[in-house]
Amino acid sequence: MSKSRKEKIPDKKSSGAEISRYILLAVILIIGGYFFYDLVLREEPVKPPVFKDPQEKIKNVPEPQFKKEGELEFISVDGKSTVIKKIDIELALDDTERTQGLMYRKSLDDGKGMLFIFDREEMQSFWMKNTVIPLDIMYVNSDFKIVKIFKNTVPFSETSLPSDRPAIYVVEVAGGFTDRYKIKEGDKIRFDKL
Repeated sequence: MSKSRKEKIPDKKSSGAEISRYILLAVILIIGGYFFYDLVLREEPVKPPVFKDPQEKIKNVPEPQFKKEGELEFISVDGKSTVIKKIDIELALDDTERTQGLMYRKSLDDGKGMLFIFDREEMQSFWMKNTVIPLDIMYVNSDFKIVKIFKNTVPFSETSLPSDRPAIYVVEVAGGFTDRYKIKEGDKIRFDKL
């Protein structure tokens, strides 16, 4: 006796529905994958930083010419009070001159500098806005003692450079000057106006 096996013949309706489900699932996976890639994996194109050359805004400003208005000596306080270096100075005596300072100067040799004289001894702060060359900035108190030195300041920087201690004078010279002549905090200055 033979057993008859009943074979299940696939129903065309259920077969079509199954295929539709697979297609729908594939479409959902493709769309989901696209959004996942778009939102999570795709990197934004790297944009180069926008660089504005600070010299661009001062290119039409004429360079002020140095005018000698006095002489200044740096005095060492190590042992004997000896003159380290003597320079010619331009003076900045009022708010307009102090605001201008050495802005727009394209060069400054070691024989020249600027002396800022304030009305009273108090905390001072300078910056390098519109200053083309690096400077050494020295804050000096009413006893003519250098209380703070900023060396090789960054041209065009708007970072504040505070004196940390009261000062009534500020001397600006070419960047690296204090290292070249071994001038340090605690040394003194002496000056004469013409």
